[in-house]
Amino acid sequence: MIKRVRKAVFPVAGQGTRFLPATKALPKEMLPIVDRPLIQYAVDEAREAGIEEFIFVTGRNKSAIEDHFDRSFELERSLNEKGNAEALKAIRDIVLEPGQITYTRQQSPLGLGHAVWCARHQVGNEPFAILLADDLILARPGCLKQMIEVHAEIGGNLVAVEDVPREQTDRYGILDVTTDDGRIAGAKGLVEKPKPADAPSTLSIIGRYILQPDVFDELNRAKPGAGGEIQLTDAMARTIPRIAFHGLRFDGKRYDCGNRAGFLEASIAFALDRPDMQERVRAMLTKYV
Repeated sequence: MIKRVRKAVFPVAGQGTRFLPATKALPKEMLPIVDRPLIQYAVDEAREAGIEEFIFVTGRNKSAIEDHFDRSFELERSLNEKGNAEALKAIRDIVLEPGQITYTRQQSPLGLGHAVWCARHQVGNEPFAILLADDLILARPGCLKQMIEVHAEIGGNLVAVEDVPREQTDRYGILDVTTDDGRIAGAKGLVEKPKPADAPSTLSIIGRYILQPDVFDELNRAKPGAGGEIQLTDAMARTIPRIAFHGLRFDGKRYDCGNRAGFLEASIAFALDRPDMQERVRAMLTKYV
């Protein structure tokens, strides 16, 4: 029997150096796309997918994330007194139920694999999702919901994937593909950031995962890999072939908000997707294009 995915891990301990000086005092996950921070898009995607427990792996200077998902009684009272029902609803809708959200610290910057390992006690012995806020996805239904529906049928480990130009394979974890029906690809191995000439395919992993808890056993004995960090890709690869591994080409568009150009593109795309902003944004763009 395939267990239902109830928990999601959000690794948010990174320093966001690509966005300095904006991220000197503000977590990069709190940078806004239109009127919502990146991390809220990830949490909303998880909520839509039916996730019940939200686990944040944080670091120093990340208290703004905790405050964002907490109640703000003074602000609520002020908005209520002013009769601003729309804004009041917007901030109340952010708040998760008591006990749904937990925080744990990644005390050393040892990579994504180490960050996920830090959540092992909160996850326990059940499958779980991982969402990287830097990968912002515009999709209906959301990417994670699509993945959970597929996972309920095939089980195992499942990641979101997309094809990338071969010259960019050294930026991603790449699948060594065995089967591929155009939507779901099976893999016999994974390679972290291979050189284009060495890449087994061009099918890359992006920041959405559904993993079995066995991955923690591999992370327990993990050694630093590419970039001197503990790589999640390496740990996932070691679970093959005892655990089936698949990649899902999701329906939607992914924006890499880990760099400034991608962040700007996402801001434009999400603004154009808003009925209340579409026409004004198009008119503004015509001034510059």
